[in-house]
Amino acid sequence: MKNVTDSFVSLGYWTFAGSFGFNTDILATNPINLTVVLGVLIFFGKGVLNDLLDNRKQKILNTIRNSEELREGAIEQLEKARARLRKVEMEADEFRVNGYSEIEREKLNLINSTYKTLEQLENYKNETIHFEQQSAINEVRQQVFQQALEGALGTLTSCLNNELHLRTISANIGMFGAMKEIID
Repeated sequence: MKNVTDSFVSLGYWTFAGSFGFNTDILATNPINLTVVLGVLIFFGKGVLNDLLDNRKQKILNTIRNSEELREGAIEQLEKARARLRKVEMEADEFRVNGYSEIEREKLNLINSTYKTLEQLENYKNETIHFEQQSAINEVRQQVFQQALEGALGTLTSCLNNELHLRTISANIGMFGAMKEIID
């Protein structure tokens, strides 16, 4: 503290006209320099500082207004998106319900179609079996008839002699002739 008071007391001992020099006593010169600089800054910088602060204030207010507008726009878009989401969810539920009923319908149609196909296959199988049975029966009949005919021919050829054979032919020719006369 003594140095500070000494520096103010020593002001009276400075020479005013004779010499120029730097005062290297920091404690003595700093408060004076700071006071002068602050006074000049306040006097000349007051308008510039007010303008800077007003500009900054306007920028902040504009930014707040813009962010409020953006916020309101975002809220509107959010509401629209939520409405679209609800609509899409309802459509998805509808598709899901319709899809399940469509699947059930297709399942029933497939079961019915399969049942009809199996029924047709069963009918074709039965018809094929019946046809094969008829073919087998006809083949057996033909074989039995062929064997009976061969047996009868064998019996006739062994029993018939030429004279009996000629008489049978004559009798048959006579019957055909009589039938022809009846028809005419």
